[in-house]
Formats: sequence, C-alpha cells, structure tokens
Amino acid sequence: MSIPVVLVPGLGLGPKSYAPTVEHLTTPYDIVTLPGYGDPAEPGADLRPQALGTALADKLRDPSVLVGHSAGCQIVVEAAAARPDLAHALVLIAPTGDLRAATWWDLVVRWLGSAVPESPRLIPALAPQYARTTLPTIARAVEAARHHDMARAITRVKAPIVLVRCRHDHLSPAEWIDRLAELTHSEARTLSTGSHMPVLTNGPELAALIQRAAAAPGQA
Repeated sequence: MSIPVVLVPGLGLGPKSYAPTVEHLTTPYDIVTLPGYGDPAEPGADLRPQALGTALADKLRDPSVLVGHSAGCQIVVEAAAARPDLAHALVLIAPTGDLRAATWWDLVVRWLGSAVPESPRLIPALAPQYARTTLPTIARAVEAARHHDMARAITRVKAPIVLVRCRHDHLSPAEWIDRLAELTHSEARTLSTGSHMPVLTNGPELAALIQRAAAAPGQA
C-alpha cells in the first residue's frame, strides 16, 4: 500500500507535462491544476503562491506526497506549511523562488540558459499547454511567483523533503538547491541529464523518487 500522490504542474503547464513521469508510477496519483498552472486566471484572481497554496490545501483529503515542478514547488511548500497534517512528504522538482535572482532580467537570462540544452522536440508538448493557460495569465503568475520568498517559506514545512534538479538547469541551479537542502536538512539530488523540464525528459528517475517518498511505513 502506498501514500497517494498529488502533483502540481509548473507555471503555465498542465497535466500533460507529467505524462512521462506518471506513466512509471504505481501509486495512486492526482494532478491538480490551478490558475497560472494549467488553468487560465480570472481577472483579479490572486496568483500569489500563498493563495494558491491555500487553494491546493483545500483540495486535499488525505495525507499525500505533494509534488511540484518549477514555480509549482512554491505552491506545494505553502500548502504543506498551511496543512502539515496533509503533507506526508514533498518532492520538489527544479524548484524556483530565489529572491536573490528574481528580477525579470535574471529570469530571462536563466530561462535562456536552461532552454538551450532542451530538445526542440519538447515544443509540441509545451506550446498547447502554454496556450491553454494563456500568456496574460502566465505573465501575471510569473510576476506573483518572483516575489515569493521560497527560502523563508520552506523552513515552515515539517514533512520530509526531496529536492531534485538537472545538471543543465540555470533556473534551479545547484547552489540554490543546496541552500534549500541546508535550510531544511533535506535530500538534494542533481540528475546527470536534462535541464528545467525533467518531468518531460527524466520521467523514470523522477517516478522512482516519488514512488520512494510514497512508500508506506515499513515499505521504504
């Protein structure tokens, strides 16, 4: 028996972003979309990770492994901090939220550095998801996420955390992952291949980490 898994997509992405990962899961899972993270936002909607974390927590019914990708990690952390009774463990994939590199210039430079190693074959998978979320919503969500202090928020989480990034990811660099791991005494891993989209490029490796986090006591 395994603990259920709840996955939150990265900013602008939707359920299909997790397809190469969840196909390797044997534990029950649910992919939750939110405004800016798979769903378009209504005018005036609060897209701050704190508000979306509360919305995510309201959708949880049982203790779960909470999985986030990119800025979705900021939402997962806020949900776990708000409802520690419902966070069995966290798996944070390519987490963002470093206020020391949160200007638009920083984000563009890091995004370009991360995009270059990605395969052009990802474009057909990404474009429809971004179109569904809509570019205006994505821009608002980026603006909200870049002001969120992930380093401060993550210290409020009581559940075990696994942090994972890829070797060529400039949006989630090794120094940032190591800092979060030190703050929370968590496990940090860098995969030898991939960039900022490991949910699409490193599915089997991510699924193994998620599966391990979802193992019931005595099965790990």
